Amino acid sequence: MGENPAKNHYAKLNQGEENEMEIFGYKTQGCRKASCIAGYIFSCGALLLLFYWKPEWNVWANCIRCSLEEADVFLLRTTDEFQIYSRKTVRWISVYALIKSRSDYPAAAAEDSVFNKAIMKPSLQVKTIQVQKIRYVWDTHAKLFQKVGALEDHHTCSAIHAKFGSGLTCNEQNVRRVICGPNTIDVPVIPVWKLLIKEVLNPFYVFQLFSVCLWFAEDYMEYATAIIIMSLLSIFLTVYDLRQQSVKLHRLVESHNNVMVTVCRNKEGFQELESHHLVPGDMLVLKEGKTLLPCDAILISGQCIVNESMLTGESIPVTKTHLPQSDNFKPWRMHCAEDYKKHVLFCGTEVIQTKADDRGVVKAVVLRTGFNTAKGDLVRSILYPKPMNFKLYRDAFRFLMCLIAFAAIGMIYTVCVFALNGEETGEVVKKALDVITIAVPPALPAALTTGIIYTQRRLKKKGIFCISPQRINVCGQLNLICFDKTGTLTEDGLDLWGLLPSERNCFQDIHSFPADHSLPWGPVFRAMAVCHSLVVWEGKIQGDPLDVKMFEATNWVIDDSSRYQIEGQGSTHGTVVRPGPKAGNGPVEGLIILHQFPFSSALQRMSVIAQEIGGEKQVFTKGAPEVIAMLCRAETVPLNFESKLLLYTAQGFRVIGLACKSLQAGKQSTDLTREEVESDLTFLGLLIMENRLKRETKPVLEELSAAHIRSVMVTGDNIQTAVTVAKNAGMISPKNTVILVEANKMPGSFSASITWKPLEQNKTEDYESLAKAVGHEPRSPRAFTSALPMEDGSWTERRIGLALGSGQYHFAMNGKSYQIVVQHFRHLLPKLLLNGTVFARMSPGQKSSLVEEFQKLDYFVGMCGDGANDCGALKVAHAGISLSEQEASVASPFTSRTPSIACVPELIREGRAALVTSFCMFKYMALYSTIQYLGVLLLYWQLNSFGNYQFLFQDLAITTVIGVTMSFTGACPKLVPYRPPSQLISPPLLLSVVLNILFSLSLQIFGFLVVQEQPWYSKTDIHSACLSTHNHTENSSSVSSLGLHGIRDGYNEQMDNGYKSYENTTVWLLSTVNCLIVALVFSKGKPFRQPIYTNYVFILVLIGQLGICLFLVFADIDDLYTKMDLVCTPTMWRISMMIMLAVTLAVSLLVEEGIIENRPLWLLLKKTFQYHSKSNYKKLQRLLEQDSAWPPLNETIFSDSVAISVEGNMGGHTNPTFDSNEDAL
Repeated sequence: MGENPAKNHYAKLNQGEENEMEIFGYKTQGCRKASCIAGYIFSCGALLLLFYWKPEWNVWANCIRCSLEEADVFLLRTTDEFQIYSRKTVRWISVYALIKSRSDYPAAAAEDSVFNKAIMKPSLQVKTIQVQKIRYVWDTHAKLFQKVGALEDHHTCSAIHAKFGSGLTCNEQNVRRVICGPNTIDVPVIPVWKLLIKEVLNPFYVFQLFSVCLWFAEDYMEYATAIIIMSLLSIFLTVYDLRQQSVKLHRLVESHNNVMVTVCRNKEGFQELESHHLVPGDMLVLKEGKTLLPCDAILISGQCIVNESMLTGESIPVTKTHLPQSDNFKPWRMHCAEDYKKHVLFCGTEVIQTKADDRGVVKAVVLRTGFNTAKGDLVRSILYPKPMNFKLYRDAFRFLMCLIAFAAIGMIYTVCVFALNGEETGEVVKKALDVITIAVPPALPAALTTGIIYTQRRLKKKGIFCISPQRINVCGQLNLICFDKTGTLTEDGLDLWGLLPSERNCFQDIHSFPADHSLPWGPVFRAMAVCHSLVVWEGKIQGDPLDVKMFEATNWVIDDSSRYQIEGQGSTHGTVVRPGPKAGNGPVEGLIILHQFPFSSALQRMSVIAQEIGGEKQVFTKGAPEVIAMLCRAETVPLNFESKLLLYTAQGFRVIGLACKSLQAGKQSTDLTREEVESDLTFLGLLIMENRLKRETKPVLEELSAAHIRSVMVTGDNIQTAVTVAKNAGMISPKNTVILVEANKMPGSFSASITWKPLEQNKTEDYESLAKAVGHEPRSPRAFTSALPMEDGSWTERRIGLALGSGQYHFAMNGKSYQIVVQHFRHLLPKLLLNGTVFARMSPGQKSSLVEEFQKLDYFVGMCGDGANDCGALKVAHAGISLSEQEASVASPFTSRTPSIACVPELIREGRAALVTSFCMFKYMALYSTIQYLGVLLLYWQLNSFGNYQFLFQDLAITTVIGVTMSFTGACPKLVPYRPPSQLISPPLLLSVVLNILFSLSLQIFGFLVVQEQPWYSKTDIHSACLSTHNHTENSSSVSSLGLHGIRDGYNEQMDNGYKSYENTTVWLLSTVNCLIVALVFSKGKPFRQPIYTNYVFILVLIGQLGICLFLVFADIDDLYTKMDLVCTPTMWRISMMIMLAVTLAVSLLVEEGIIENRPLWLLLKKTFQYHSKSNYKKLQRLLEQDSAWPPLNETIFSDSVAISVEGNMGGHTNPTFDSNEDAL
């Protein structure tokens, strides 16, 4: 039974969000519920267990469909490809006691408040459900569920100040608290008994319980006991691990759950209370000193400096400013665009410093509480991780289904054989069920996870921490890595290279660093001294590395220890900078930074309002030179601004623009908007900073390139700088052409234009003359490749034509162009991404979008960044790697303690090794169970089977030990230029399994039939072959006695328990050594793992097991043979068995190495049968190879002229994000 959305029965929860779900309404029906209870009793709880595994069946069986309004039970279904169901029941909350006696409440509460809409009249009750720790209430007006615990998004900036600026009344606060619940991120330590029951009810352990019960019924006590011990050990280890995680998470969050805070009550003044009483809309008062934030809050007055390392992994202090009182109709978040975070204080972060403005105290309105907060969201992502849709896991499930089908065939065969021979019904059933436990290995899931566990340990030793182990296998498939630039590819710190001042719209002589003489006093010096967001924290100047270097060049110091009197304004908090000991005598006592507009990724600039002590107020702005120039008065910007900027950015320098203006006296700095402050500026000059590549960047990128793994740069820096760094790092070869893609919106219309311009190497004389002018040694032309617009000339056109013809070109674009392409040229986006290498001036949101667009082209995308601006992209990528000093950053699945991209190839190597290990383990476990299954079915033909100790030796001494040690093999140090298969259902893997099954079947049937043809063979006398040697006088058991006793029936007599026969001995010995053969054959090393001989433990285990097997073959020890249900055979027959096994080993190795692992052969087959990869990016590559008009150089295309004609080209563009159709070998 599926779900068909009907009117009022169905809605979407969290529409458009990452955790979007479908919700269906149901009403419990008495007679249905009674029938189900009867079913539970008659099925001895089996039906209840089935409903536990399948909650949707539970709801469909117990309830009838109804509208959401009438429903008391809800069925939720995720909207991703997994479509996971969960069942939720309604909980009613009464606010009768709070409102009944206070008729003024509805008037006091805002009419558009979700709290007001949720209260049902006249019962004064609220209908709620809780999903993944978030509470939802039924909106009686909109007839849908709304999230509570967060301030509504529709409030404007001015509304937040007006409605919540004075605080909530005590009654409003009480009602909200009852509806929202406590402001706690409560992760209780799960009791051991709950964890134990949940683990035991896992389908895998239920199957094991079934197997164990069957084995006990057949007197197979030893292995059943061994499995029970191993299962209990596995369960207790898992429970212990889960318990430790639960305790760790509980300790991580409990410190913020109960902090004393001060709130402002409307008409009642300030009040101290515990933080768990906070509700959205409360007015929080932030006092001086360090404070842990217990909720998300919007700063509405004053300024804060916050340490957000817990969220981002980056310990640079962040400045937060108050929300402007803008009087417009846009919701506050839309009005602030991507900069809204600059006004939000996040839960779990630490306020280091507060600065009150002229309005007195620092205030913030509670925005979100509990699990709705930023920290709560991170904790929920740990509690409810997004499942990975990786082909290996889906194929493993399908393969398991095939084994079950295989077992079903064996069951039919067993029933036919034993029923026709007159066996008792009970015995027939037991034997038939036994086939399932043989064909489907109960240890398979455990074996598959061992490789992941060992890989995780190896990564930890190398300083790479993982909070999402299931992603390790995905790392083995990565074929595109996005890198942030600053701090990732280049050094974190910047060196000041030079300052190019500007006066009267002309650039002056460059001032180089380090300089013999100090900077002259003037507006540029003042800008460098105050235009930053640095703080003194723990006795050190801390902040953005660029700001630190710039400020240190002035030799001034920061003094923010006291309040300063400002004429006509009373006292105020302000950071004061003064001349330091090395600065000499400055012309002023110091400068006061009165107000800050922090750096914004979206606006690409920051500004401060500062004042000389006793002087006038001035605005100082710094940021991207192109942006700063647009904000300046045209007459102050030098005419050669663009060419100078291009000259420096093309050499890979980071260039910052500086500007200033004077403010009119009498205006309060806090009343000014950012737009007013950052207009009509005077251009001051360019600050030129050198950002050196990290030592390991180039070798790592060369290694990735050699392994055919694409590298893409995604940065917030200037496009020319980014292109040059990409060339210096080796992302772009010197022979390749770079094409700049520029998209612009057409003024006054809804259309847009896109232009392709080639960038060409600039003559190095420009740089050499520049270097000589400032006294620097010119760098080698190879080290600095300039990227300037191409000069006309037939040789350049010819060279570019050749490069384009061979596909050797790279696209570069900035964030603005990317956004326009996404909106207006969607059909061109896949083509641009296929060769896009440099994406500059990208905002955090655009970085995440870019990663998702690459995933839609079926790339397996890795993202490597510093964890701050890259948080979104790190989470969205298949493998996000944060370079953070913290042991594990919750911002990404992987964290490297060493801030170096050397961790990227390391992770790919280990991922590939883990993936291949999973395949090896899967193949081995499938073959081991098939070998045992075939052997048992052969012996069933004679109404015989393996003995208990024979099963025990194969299951415990051979397979379990191999399963544990096979995964020890480490990763190969060299990255090969192709990836391991991503799926089990790939021709080489399937062929390997099928051929080895055929070899095993042939070996066992051959041994089974040939032993019967031997002259010494006897059906009735199991001692006939060795009578002359051992002088046996005992009468042998008859075949009928072999058949009349069930498998594993216990002893018939001291010397013969019903299993002994020449066929049994032959088949068992052949199948046991065959298990060792397949273990050796499948334990492949290169190209993804180290050679097998480096896994010393595994090799020693195999040698030891082979020694024991040979001892069993050639030893004639009566007691041992009796215990193992073996019979004596002539030495020549034993040698014959060894020859059969040697031939099987030789054939298996030959086939595995000569066919299965023969990559050139498979490539030839693909070429012969014209097989092409189904990945979208591969299809597009083939399409573009035949398109001579692509890329359209020096052309401009308009959105409305081509959108219709080209739109149909990429029909398969929207594939599921985590699902690739790559059929790589």
